[in-house]
Amino acid sequence: MKCDLIFAGVGGQGVLSVSAAIGTAALSEGLHMKQSEVHGMSQRGGAVTAALRISDVPVHSPLVSSGSAQLLLSMEPLEALRYLPMLSKDATVISAMAPVKNIGNYPDLQEIYAQIRSLPKAFLIDAEQLAREAGSVRTSNIVLVGAASKFLPVQADSLVQAIRSLFERKGEKIVEMNLKAFQLGRAAAH
Repeated sequence: MKCDLIFAGVGGQGVLSVSAAIGTAALSEGLHMKQSEVHGMSQRGGAVTAALRISDVPVHSPLVSSGSAQLLLSMEPLEALRYLPMLSKDATVISAMAPVKNIGNYPDLQEIYAQIRSLPKAFLIDAEQLAREAGSVRTSNIVLVGAASKFLPVQADSLVQAIRSLFERKGEKIVEMNLKAFQLGRAAAH
């Protein structure tokens, strides 16, 4: 088994945290993984990406080859379009709907949605709304982890434990909000 994942967003959206949570879940199941990340200018809304390779045999490189990723998880819809060339033909795309309009000529949002919806396996998730239901818009990245959980090579219980571990130092209330966000995301991706 081999699963290559791409995570995309802009600074401050938790791209690296999401990648770390999924990687932690994979390790807890005895799988092998390698991760790479590119930090953008987060204070200026710069791009942030991460690649995660999960396998049942040792992974020697953290880099995902163009055209080979099985899943793209994007915190922002325009960023989803940027990484489509990284995807295999049967890849799944999960993207938040809320834009981060960090450029003056941000394309028409409905056109972006139409391009994403035209893909064979694509899910546009209103992650901000679901995050509000969970208790904080800051949990929208975990909503997307929940949506992606059905397509990941790790069990949902392992993801729950990884989320718990990631947020436990912030207190039980934050942990519970993120776990609720995860469950709402799981329900949204159908």
